Amino acid sequence: MKLIVNGQALEIDASTLAELLAALDYEGDWLATAVNSDLVHRVNRAEFQLSDGDRIEILSPMQGG
Repeated sequence: MKLIVNGQALEIDASTLAELLAALDYEGDWLATAVNSDLVHRVNRAEFQLSDGDRIEILSPMQGG
């Protein structure tokens, strides 16, 4: 499936948002995720079905100042 993740085009074999996060080695409950500009809460990621061409944003907190 072709997806845009954080502005980068990817060809990846994931059907749900949770599968995508696992495939890209994102872990933790502190991630924020959005698909096509709509927020997807952590509890909904396992059931959230992705479609070809979806735009996914994955945000994680950064340390520093």
